Amino acid sequence: MKALGWIVGLIVGAVGGILVGIYVLAPDGGDAEATKAVSGTTGEEEPSAEAAGANQGTVVRWRMASTFASQWPIHGDLGVMLVENIAKATGGTVQVKYFEPGALVPALELFDAVSAGSVDAGWSSPGYWAGKEAATPLFTTVPFGPNMSEYLAWLYGSDGEELFRELYAKYNIMALHCGLHPPEGSGWFREPIESLDDLKGLKMRFFGLGGRVMEKLGVSTQMLAGGDVYPALELGTIDALESSMPVSDLAQGFYQIAKHYYLPGWHQQTSLFEFIINMDRWNALTDTQRFQIEMVCGNHFKEGAAMGETMQAAAIAELLAKGTQIHEWPPEFIEVFRQATAEVMEEEAARDETFDKVWASMKAFREAYAPWRDMGYLK
Repeated sequence: MKALGWIVGLIVGAVGGILVGIYVLAPDGGDAEATKAVSGTTGEEEPSAEAAGANQGTVVRWRMASTFASQWPIHGDLGVMLVENIAKATGGTVQVKYFEPGALVPALELFDAVSAGSVDAGWSSPGYWAGKEAATPLFTTVPFGPNMSEYLAWLYGSDGEELFRELYAKYNIMALHCGLHPPEGSGWFREPIESLDDLKGLKMRFFGLGGRVMEKLGVSTQMLAGGDVYPALELGTIDALESSMPVSDLAQGFYQIAKHYYLPGWHQQTSLFEFIINMDRWNALTDTQRFQIEMVCGNHFKEGAAMGETMQAAAIAELLAKGTQIHEWPPEFIEVFRQATAEVMEEEAARDETFDKVWASMKAFREAYAPWRDMGYLK
């Protein structure tokens, strides 16, 4: 509880006193009911804002595509809460409608759609855009990286958020971090992993930089949209997977096929969400509306941390009751993962100038922060 209170206090101070206070991709497409829009108000689908301006009294209407289904725990919860709270915070002058993955654009094409302005805004994770910009995963999670409080300290107490917005601005996108969630599980396997050799040759769905680490250990990794993961596991297209937190993994039903679940999530000790807006739409808002939206996103850190930390224990208990065998990675495995991570980060920094710039910022902050991290908290 002390850590959670520190997180809230950091956000309040870091955003100039304005702030008052999850990783499941959904199926693309689906029937009309499954792809219906979700918003804080009812009614028919609204047209795109088209940079209509935001003079006092004008209602701005945005369509928000999502990579997360609205029904998924935390990831979807926070997205639905986002559109509701923007309407409340702006006094109804900004109305955002949540569209399920695939309803407006395929989930993994959301970034390009927001950049082009064919979609006004998006609810997602920076980790999905590594194919476009190698540095984007650094803004959501890093293997063996910062926990929730340290990540926020780098973002808002140092230059992390500035670097994030600078990178996205190249694509005509205003980027806001807008919530987070706690550590994930690190893998579902059909058989127990008793040696590193058991990993070699596996076909595995894996997210972000952790996937590059697994590739160094002989795993063939791929990124699949959420709706494709369970069918791929069922059909044998993949042998194993990592997806999200226990509560989200439970909801997806992976335990029905893969009985061995591994913790801790060395690859994702926390994950940050993003609310991205076409820059022309953002600039058309009033200063007050922009301030209000940033306040809403700040409050999402509190909500994500609180929901995420309270849901996992019950989810683990239910997974055990359903016959899941939960394992902790042995220390020798963790050390191999750590060494492979160091190699991956060095390689990525050498390959991409922007990655090198962002990674240098994070490393410098973590080195300066280390005395407090090591001495200030109970171990």
